[in-house]
Amino acid sequence: MTTQQTLAVLLTQAQRKVIADLLPKLADSLKLDEKNSRTISFTTKELETIREKAEAARSRAETGMIRNSLRHVVDAISKALDDSEGIGSIPASERLYQFKITLLESKPPIWRRIQVKDSTLDKFHERIQTAMGWTNSHLHQFEIDEERYGDPELLDDGFEDFECVDSTITKISDIIPKDGNRFHFLYKYDFGDGWGHEVLFEGYLRAEKGSRYPLCVEGEMNCPPEDVGGVWGYYEFLEALADPKHEQHDDLVEWAGDFDPEEFDAEKTTKVMRRGLPDWRQI
Repeated sequence: MTTQQTLAVLLTQAQRKVIADLLPKLADSLKLDEKNSRTISFTTKELETIREKAEAARSRAETGMIRNSLRHVVDAISKALDDSEGIGSIPASERLYQFKITLLESKPPIWRRIQVKDSTLDKFHERIQTAMGWTNSHLHQFEIDEERYGDPELLDDGFEDFECVDSTITKISDIIPKDGNRFHFLYKYDFGDGWGHEVLFEGYLRAEKGSRYPLCVEGEMNCPPEDVGGVWGYYEFLEALADPKHEQHDDLVEWAGDFDPEEFDAEKTTKVMRRGLPDWRQI
């Protein structure tokens, strides 16, 4: 069975609602309760169906607002379909890769959606670090199709018979499906605390003229502090931080400061991504 290509489309809440009215079976995937613009993934067949129904519904729209939302839906879908003709149709200098990065076992999910140009996996590691909010203070590795990818100079130190694919020379374009199909792999950071991340490739995009990259499109929730003890240590930390009577409350407030677990700003995150991080070896 052939897997259909999936494409990511950024839609406002009003646009998602008119799509749900046209195709109720898609309602569960449209994040209708979320007010901000959200990126939704569709198969090409779903997009073609939505465009066809939206074009037909425009002339029957009850209000100008609905008609306007339908027009924007048609425009956004047409652009996504035009850009999906294949990786070869997008020059390498204009080609973007969109990923959703989710911290495993985080509830509610701590996640980021980013757009990056091709680079080595070593540079991509830096994009993940800065997007999530980590400080590049520990070792990391990727696990892709049962292979480990990392910097041999760092990972060989203290590990007998360690084998990995060199992430300093392997590029994103070397591991991503050329057909644009969704693809996921693992990124592990801090082998002591054990922060695991699902990295989901959502599709190819064409860079917009005048725009700068990398870009954090959206996300939710703050990054845990470094050295907090992994996911379960983090939730124990939040519990103590919220309880003034907890025996560790004062020490944690002094250590973590005014920490807000829900704080997140895509624009600020983009600025940090573009600024980058220091080399781990120089820390």
